Amino acid sequence: MATISREPIAPLHERIKVTVSPSDYNPTYESALKKYAKNANIPGFRKGMVPAGVIKKMYGAAVFTEEVLRKIENELMQYLQQENISYLGQPLPEDSNDAAQINYTEPKDYTFSFEIGLKPEFSIPDLVKSKTTLNVVDATDEMITEEIDRLRQRLGKLTEPETITNEEDILNVTFQKSDKAGVVEEGAEIKENSLLLKYFSSKTQKELMGKKKDEQIVLQVGKAFEDKERDWLAKDLGLDKDNKEDLNQYFVMQITKIGFVEKRALDESFFKEAIPAKEVKTEEAFKAEIKSQIEGYWKHQAQHMLEHEIFHILSEETKMDFPETFLKKWLLASGEKEQTPEAIEKDFPNFLNQLRWTLVSNEIGTQQSLQVGREEIMDNLRQQLMGYFGSMSMGGNLDWLDSYVERMMGDKQQVESAYQRVFSSKVLAWAASQAKPSEKKVTVEEFQKLQEKHQH
Repeated sequence: MATISREPIAPLHERIKVTVSPSDYNPTYESALKKYAKNANIPGFRKGMVPAGVIKKMYGAAVFTEEVLRKIENELMQYLQQENISYLGQPLPEDSNDAAQINYTEPKDYTFSFEIGLKPEFSIPDLVKSKTTLNVVDATDEMITEEIDRLRQRLGKLTEPETITNEEDILNVTFQKSDKAGVVEEGAEIKENSLLLKYFSSKTQKELMGKKKDEQIVLQVGKAFEDKERDWLAKDLGLDKDNKEDLNQYFVMQITKIGFVEKRALDESFFKEAIPAKEVKTEEAFKAEIKSQIEGYWKHQAQHMLEHEIFHILSEETKMDFPETFLKKWLLASGEKEQTPEAIEKDFPNFLNQLRWTLVSNEIGTQQSLQVGREEIMDNLRQQLMGYFGSMSMGGNLDWLDSYVERMMGDKQQVESAYQRVFSSKVLAWAASQAKPSEKKVTVEEFQKLQEKHQH
């Protein structure tokens, strides 16, 4: 019978020695040789009739080593399971182990040593007592009006007026680098864009008023646009928004098309198109529904931010120690890609953060019996695909989507990623339900600044 001993190396870092004797590995060794004899195709012998001595001479050494090592590994894993030892990663064979010592001509006791890293003990923070905040955004009259105007514009009728007359006019334009007089640089690239008149500076808007299709003006990006629009337009034109010389570059801008969207009237046909799931008949009821949608959106965002805050509490305030020396050795030995000690050292803090969250979330999942079903994984994959194609018209028949999701379910990595997303979501939802956040009224601008802090 195998003998196993266990001794400490450092806190949460132990050595396990496994010793096996001939009586432990001989039965499986002999059995393996018989299988070889039964299936071997050796010239001069009929299949299944090869003498045992020939089989042992040809395969004995390799089979013997394989069976001894297999027995040692099985005994180790059985011991860890029987003793209910919670460990991190996988046991690491020590460098002192030497498979070359295994000799099938001299059966004897063999001892191999392994290092293991133990899982730390820890307590989940008391979320009831943790300081958390639920940032609440109320839908103001201004927000409601802006959203209604946006819907009236989006669902409005596009017209093509002959001249520019309104700051809401949509201008399809081309840009070409030129000099101050409007002489285009030789070989200058033509760049297309679509802009609202109101994006231009007040002076340039006045200059454009009354212009028609195919007319052009000479402008400098640094002077012709409002600050916010200037930055992204400079990037579109291949300019550095922080370079004064770039912003002083002249361009010939030619108008290729003028568009204007006539906003929809506030009537039942518009209400039905804007909110097809509800029967809305009056302007008052429509505004109430828009207000509800806006507040629902910000409530969802507030819940997400609360869960993010709780994630940090669970990740950073759950105190636990780690067998760091073991973990670094394990990372160096077990990575799919070849690693260097320097690379592991550099990324080690991130690794510990991820490991801490994994242990915390798994502990909560175990305590609360959180499960993730196949349908939940498929729904997550479906939502992910819908997000990819969200900006495209997908049509009414989505049978292809279900078929695609079924194929994704055959990809182990995709399934594991979706499982982790759903599982983490459930953990954070449960944790948020335990918290007692204080409510704080904030504006949209204040909320967005808070969101920027969580972009990491």
